[in-house]
Amino acid sequence: MIKRLFDITFSAIGLILLSPLLLMVALLVRVTSKGPIFFCQERMGRNFKPFQIYKFRTMVVDAPKLGGQITAGRDPRITTVGHFLRATKIDEMPQLFNVLRGDMSFVGPRPEVPRYVEQFRDDYLELLKVRPGITDIASLKYRHESELLGASSDPEATYVNEVLPDKIALGKEYLQRQSLGLDLQLIVKTVLRMAA
Repeated sequence: MIKRLFDITFSAIGLILLSPLLLMVALLVRVTSKGPIFFCQERMGRNFKPFQIYKFRTMVVDAPKLGGQITAGRDPRITTVGHFLRATKIDEMPQLFNVLRGDMSFVGPRPEVPRYVEQFRDDYLELLKVRPGITDIASLKYRHESELLGASSDPEATYVNEVLPDKIALGKEYLQRQSLGLDLQLIVKTVLRMAA
């Protein structure tokens, strides 16, 4: 109850305070590349309830059809503005809407696409007892995930066999240690890394 109240209060405040930046980014995405402002994708939420996650679009239209769901290194599908938005994590800011709606929390295991959840269903039976989050321990560890996958000869295999199992383990660690104090610590670390 306290966590949900925190999420509602601070996502609303964040959307109000960041509205000039959100508007500016939306206009920048609109005028620099063809396609919608937002990228929406189905992710698996709490209790296996699917939802649409919101991000600023950083790739060309129909990017998943042109190269799958894994983004690695200097992926040519990423737009010029998209590189900046990804590097600063500004592309993630529309997820404040997801937090306000109750799809997500500020802190929790990152939401995955359904096909990866199905591959690790037993693990997600535990992880999806809580709302997925904008940030968590794994988000901080894998801040440069795209570069890591870009160095792999098989990014998909590296993600499924190495990165995702580690993220799942870190998600379980978060659930064991979960507290408001840990959430605040992870939020502060995330903001500091965005500003760095």
